[in-house]
This record gives sequence, structure tokens and C-alpha cells, in this order.
Amino acid sequence: MASKPERLLRGSEAPLSASFLELFFDLAFVLTLSQLAEHLLHDLTLAGALRTALLLTGVWTLWVTTTWFADWYDPESAAVRGLLIAAALASLLAGVAIPQAFDGRGMLFAGAYVALHVGRSVVTAVTLRGHPRQRRALRILSWYTFAAVPWLAGGFWADGRVPLWVLALSIDLTGPRIGWPTPLLGRAERKELHLVGEHFAERYQQIMIIALGELVLVAGLSYADTRLHVPETAAFLVVFATAVLIGLLYVTPAGQRLGPAIEHTDPARIGVITGHLHLVMIAGLVVTAVGAELSIAHPTETSDTTAALMILGGPTLFLVGRILFSLTIHRRISWPRVAALFVLGGGAAALRPPLLALSAVALVVVLVVVVLDRAGILSYRQVHNPD
Repeated sequence: MASKPERLLRGSEAPLSASFLELFFDLAFVLTLSQLAEHLLHDLTLAGALRTALLLTGVWTLWVTTTWFADWYDPESAAVRGLLIAAALASLLAGVAIPQAFDGRGMLFAGAYVALHVGRSVVTAVTLRGHPRQRRALRILSWYTFAAVPWLAGGFWADGRVPLWVLALSIDLTGPRIGWPTPLLGRAERKELHLVGEHFAERYQQIMIIALGELVLVAGLSYADTRLHVPETAAFLVVFATAVLIGLLYVTPAGQRLGPAIEHTDPARIGVITGHLHLVMIAGLVVTAVGAELSIAHPTETSDTTAALMILGGPTLFLVGRILFSLTIHRRISWPRVAALFVLGGGAAALRPPLLALSAVALVVVLVVVVLDRAGILSYRQVHNPD
């Protein structure tokens, strides 16, 4: 019979698909992404965008570290189940705090963040007592405890909140990349950082569906608040079509090869890099949602610089992440996607048509990329796999 510490760890017989509680944990991000879009919509300035990016990076860290946790530990263990429920609660509380995270709810955001990371690390370190994997848990606990100081200090001190939280996030993002080196415990070895590629790839697809769902939800709610006339209907359909095409851009071809890439390479490198690139893509979807709300609510209004940046900048940001994702997974660059960046960037700088027309430009560019990408994939297969 396996020891208590051994029962906490994911065994070879554990299912590779996401557990029910992992999917339940994802539901918290429906609220979180919605709150982030609203936060940006109500502060369409450079400072507002940077503050939103800071909050998004924080809540993304909650998601990706919970995914690593669920990949290392047995999803059927009572302790793991309890910690996944706690992660869902912490994420919800962070989402509740987002609208006023830089005002009166900074401590709620920082407290939820720190409580999850430190609490989870304490539970795993104690449960793994006497097991070799306890050293990994203790390293992670040491880093999160160290980062908790600027997190909580920023929660208390509003004037220093932004620089303190930037420092805290820098610590949290650096740790896994370098193996959480800790005095007396050393650095985590490669075998301690092994990730189950199939499980991780599935989890990324699921969170991308959540982000796309937020875009569709914003489009639907914005459309429901209009007169349902032809311009608003056209803007809604354009946003819906854009969401569908962005989803197609994600899944082929690198999205299907993520699992093997994680399994057969350095997880501390691929696991961390792909996490950062998914953050960029999800940021693009958040910005796209803001642009969708603007275009559906005011489709015939002439766009200004800010509206253009939201409507065209969202797909641009997604494409940047997607291009780098393909480059990381299979060393391939899609030149249609690169060209699309210049088209979208030039449009954001020069075009001042009605918002509906600007949304249509984004749709056409993404559609052309999908069509050319698909043609390129088919040509590649015909050359390398002739009948």
C-alpha cells in the first residue's frame, strides 16, 4: 500500500484528462476575465492598460500554478480536491477585487493571491513530510513566502502598490523558470519539474475556450442592450465571426503539438514559456472583448485612436502570442500572420472609419490569415506525405 505522501502524488494510472474540480476551478475565470475587460473599458488610458495587464498577470499566475499543481498531484486525493476548491474561491475573490484593486480592495486581491500560494505550499510540504518531493514543495513555499511581503505591503500601501506588485510578480514568474533555487535546498532538478504533456495541452485549450467564451458573452450582453437594429446586429455578427476564427487560429497546428513538446523537452523552459505566451493570447482576447463592446454599442460612431487600438489591437496581440507559440513548439513562422500584424498595426494608426467598419477590417484580416494558413498546411502535408 502506498504511503500517505505517495498517495498525494499523481501516479502513472491517474487519468490524463482534466478532473471535474479543475473544470470547476476554471469557472472562476469567467468572472475574472469579465472584470478585467470592464476594468480596462472604464480606464482606456495607457496607465489603465498597464494596470489591467498587471492584474491579468496576477490572476493568470493563479491559474497556471494551479494547473502545474494539478499536474503533479493526484486529482482524486482529498487534499488535492480541497486545494482545488480553495483555488476556485481565491480566484473568485481576486475577481471581485479587480474593479477596485488599486483603491479600496487592494488587500482583498493580494490576500487572496498570497493565501492560495502560501497555503497550498504549506499543505503539500506538510503532507509530503519524509518524501523526496517535499524538497520541491519547500522550495516553492520559500519563494512564495518571500514574494508575499511585497504583495501584502502593496495591499496595505496604496501609493506604492504598483511597484510593489510588479516586484512580487517578478519573483513569482522567475521562480519556476530557474527551479526555485533556495538556500540549503538547492535548485529543483529536471525530473522534479516533469509535466504530463497531454494533460497540460488539454488545460490550455480549456482556458482558451473560457477566454473565447468571455468574448462571446460580452458580445451577447452588449448586443442585448442595443436597439437590435441593423448596425448593431452587423457589429455583433462580426464579433462572433472573429471569435470563431481566432479559435481556429489557436488549435492548428501548434495547439495540437503542445503535449508532445512538453513531454519531450525541458518542462521548466517549455512549460513556463508556453504559459507566458498563453497569457499574451488571453490578453489579446480581453482587449478584443473591450473592442467588441465599443463596436456593438456604437457601431456608426467614427473611431478615435483609443477605439482603434482596442478593436484592432486585440487581434494583433493575440497574433503576436500565436506566432511566438508556433515558433516555440515547432520552429515554424506563419508569414501570413506576420503580415497581418503590419496590416492591423497600420490600421490602428491610420484608419478612422466607423467602429463597425473597423471591426470588419479586423475580421477580414483574421479570415485571410486563417485561409492562407490552411492552404499552407495542406501544401506542406501534400509535399511531405504524398499519396
